[in-house]
Amino acid sequence: MTDVSRPDADAAVVSPDEEFEPLSLDAAAALADRITENVERVIVGQHDAIEHILVAFFARGHLLLEDVPGVGKTMLARSIATSIDCTFKRVQFTPDLLPSDVTGVNVFNQKNREFEFQPGPVFANIVLGDEINRAPPKTQAALLEAMEEEQVTVDGDTHRLPSPFTVIATQNDVEPNRTYELPMAEIDRFMKKLRLGYPSEDDETELLGRVAGDHPIESLDPVASVPEVQRARRTVVAVDVREPVRSYITELASFTRDHAQLGVSPRGSIALVRAAQARAVFEGRDYVVPDDVQAELPTVWSHRIRPSGGDGDGVAVVERALDTVPVE
Repeated sequence: MTDVSRPDADAAVVSPDEEFEPLSLDAAAALADRITENVERVIVGQHDAIEHILVAFFARGHLLLEDVPGVGKTMLARSIATSIDCTFKRVQFTPDLLPSDVTGVNVFNQKNREFEFQPGPVFANIVLGDEINRAPPKTQAALLEAMEEEQVTVDGDTHRLPSPFTVIATQNDVEPNRTYELPMAEIDRFMKKLRLGYPSEDDETELLGRVAGDHPIESLDPVASVPEVQRARRTVVAVDVREPVRSYITELASFTRDHAQLGVSPRGSIALVRAAQARAVFEGRDYVVPDDVQAELPTVWSHRIRPSGGDGDGVAVVERALDTVPVE
């Protein structure tokens, strides 16, 4: 089932980011701050998580939120989407969900005797895949082409997705007998993976006060437009990544491949570069420094690594890489 919260998919198809002039560094950083402040009207105590989501969004990446039910994963994704005046659609992943329920389907039009493509909920600027691991692998795979190439192919016809396009997926990690494991090919397409955790006592008290009446998301208004986001993405792309920083990332990647059953792929290295570029913009710089790489490394790489034992994620491997690989 789908939940359409904004206009239909056709309204979301706009010009690609490359056609927009970049924002200035100050303007791009201010845009991120404005969105963050707006989201914090709804979400309490998750400043770092909001910032990480915006890094992924500005860096043309996708995000996986994994945690126990009820900690605000879906509300956080909705708040981000509501803060940007863009199309937003929600897909509730269930065991009986079909790939066509996500991508769309060709329907025969009796009037003109032709098949017409009816776009699925993936045709939006921000797509929330709620509890993505409740759907079987075949349905999960429906997102692979969309996340990598920003297009979907149905019955041999290719359809471009709107720009910008970002998937924010949530994952239930407490009911392993009722969920399906995400394939590595899909996990690797998520730029970042985050865990929110439980709020502190003070934050939870503040949260209860906010929702005692009407929920604050009901009065949340957009504070950014799609063209502003596209211009900010162009700002991120223009950030300089000099050779010493590139070599540092390559050496970190080599460390993970030498010290894990499955190390970071080249796609993971590219994702780290893009995330570090966005981090630099948020810090008001037009060049990446090692601190940007180190700040982004845990959320960008940990989920892509399989330790030698085969269990768990790559947090320990990432920590060892940061401790071992020298910064030159």
